[in-house]
This record gives sequence, C-alpha cells and structure tokens, in this order.
Amino acid sequence: MPGMFSTIVSIILISFLATLVRSTFGFGESLIAVPLMVLFIPLDVAVPLSVLMSIFVALVVVIQDHKEIHFSSARWLILFALLGIPVGLLILTCGNEYWVKIVLGILIVLYSGYSLLAKNAPLLEQDSRGWLFVCGFLSGVLGGAYGLNGPPLIVYGNMRRWSAKHFRATLQAYFLPASFIGVVGYAVQGLLGWTVIKYFLFCLPAMIPAIFLGRYFNHQLHGRPFFRYVYGGLIVIGLLLIVFTVSGLKS
Repeated sequence: MPGMFSTIVSIILISFLATLVRSTFGFGESLIAVPLMVLFIPLDVAVPLSVLMSIFVALVVVIQDHKEIHFSSARWLILFALLGIPVGLLILTCGNEYWVKIVLGILIVLYSGYSLLAKNAPLLEQDSRGWLFVCGFLSGVLGGAYGLNGPPLIVYGNMRRWSAKHFRATLQAYFLPASFIGVVGYAVQGLLGWTVIKYFLFCLPAMIPAIFLGRYFNHQLHGRPFFRYVYGGLIVIGLLLIVFTVSGLKS
C-alpha cells in the first residue's frame, strides 16, 4: 500500500527531527511531532504516540545525565502536573479541536515573542511554590490534551536561569513520570491501541541516534543564546500549528 508506506516513512522522519530537537533543548518533540504528524494520522493517534516517544527519550537522558537534574524542581512540577492531566484529557476527548489548537498557537507565539523582546524577564533566585504550581498545572493540562507539556516548563526554567545541560536533564526527570501517567490515562480512555504501538516501534530506530546527536548539540550551547533558540523555535512551531489548523492540513 503506497499510501501506508509513505505515511510510515513520514512518521519516522518526523520522529527523528522531533527527537533531535527534544534531546538538544530538553523539550519540543511534541511541539514538532504533533502538528506535523496530524498531517498523516489522526490527532488521537499522534498525541499518544508523541507521549510514548517522550517516555523513551526521557528514560535515556535521565540515565545519561542524572547528575545535572534539579530534583526538587522536577518533583514539584510533576506533583502539580498531576492535577492538570485529567483536565487535559477532558479537553482531548470533549473539546473543540480546531479552536483549542488556534488559541494554543497564538499563545505560544505571543509569549515567545514577548520573552525574546523583554529586557527584564522575571528572575527567580530559588524555587517558587506558586510558580511551580502554575507552570506544573498548565504543563499537565497541555500535556494531557495535546502532548505539549513544554511551554510552561520553559517559562519556569527561564526564570530560574538554568543552564542548557541542567534544563535538558531536569525536564527529562519531569517528563519521564508525567508522560508515563499520561500514557496510563490514554490507555484508560482507550486511546493506546495497536496502531499507536506499531508507529512507535517503527520510530525507535530513528529516535536512538537522534538522542545521542542531540546530546552533543546541547553540550555546545551556553548562556542566554540557548533560550533565544528555544523561544525562536517555539514561535515557528506556534505559527505552523495555526497555519496547519486554519488550512485544514490533516489526515
């Protein structure tokens, strides 16, 4: 079946690109994978697939760089995300997909643009329980609905001025349990079927080299330019999400 073959090849290529971005910056595979994958497969397949990818990447990175993890921050972000995941699952199963994606894309672009242009971005000298709650809860909502945990976590990491290495490692300590919980939720909702597993197995051979290549790139990034790359990438993804949704470019 030429159509199925081209779909599988496209999903594998997307998984390589998404994993490379995730391993380089610590997040972002869903921001790339979900908007691009829905051009070829349904949203309720793309989101669980993206979360399975997240679990695998996070596991490898945590093993690689566990010494770089801010465990206290990761622990509280996970706990507060647990409160948001059920809300996200409700949005995924009952919400208006078109308008939620449009609003999400607009918010990503606006906040990222503000963060790039702001001269005096908020700075947290130490962990803030209030900001941990806000960022953790919102990441749980976005993760449960669309597998897009990243943006609220970027906000917190930026305020804490984490280095590229700490940012990448700490986010994986968050993503590993949070994504696992998300997968359990998808299974309960009946969204984790053989189709999702099949695509994940096809993607594994492309994901493994992307993880190690991304780690090399991450170790070349230093200081504020790291977050400029992050927010610039978010703007591109937000715009693509809006364009794809408005154009109706999906399977």
